Amino acid sequence: MSAERPLRADAARNRSKILEAADRQIIIHGPEVRMEVIAEEAGVAVGTLYRHFPTKDALVAAVVEEHVEWIMNEVEAAADRMEAGADPLDEFRRFLLATVELAASDKAAKAAARALGAQLDIERPIARGTAAIERIIKVGKDNGCFRPDLAVEDFHLLFATVPVDQPPKARERFLELILNGVVAVPAAKPNAAD
Repeated sequence: MSAERPLRADAARNRSKILEAADRQIIIHGPEVRMEVIAEEAGVAVGTLYRHFPTKDALVAAVVEEHVEWIMNEVEAAADRMEAGADPLDEFRRFLLATVELAASDKAAKAAARALGAQLDIERPIARGTAAIERIIKVGKDNGCFRPDLAVEDFHLLFATVPVDQPPKARERFLELILNGVVAVPAAKPNAAD
């Protein structure tokens, strides 16, 4: 079995333009958007689109996988910055904000993937993200910033409950409440009267 050859520069540009156009068009029109519309927005021939993505399922899956890859890169970068000495709460907030905003914008792509039954290959990126989240939790706990019982499962719960259908102000409030929920509570000081 031969290794997959890298795309030529022009083919890679076309693929990137197709994915960007598909992302925009799926957000606007949902899964029923025609492949011809995506090709036109990308500035490529329909045949070029089909050479890269033979079915709409394959195209939608690639769009969602790009979103997942972006999130995994963000969580790994946040973990790297925290391990290098950045403030854990600032990094955690920045990562959460970016992730929540992407989740809000990519809900149409995920809905399209579900509607089309697109097969998503996200097992490996999810494992990467889980490892990075474990690093984030460790640094936050080691610095006394995060509550001692914070676990990876809490992140899964967080991402499953993001209010993606709410306006930005509501999402900001959600993040504020989440951040307050992960912060370590200082030990109570003894009362001077005791």
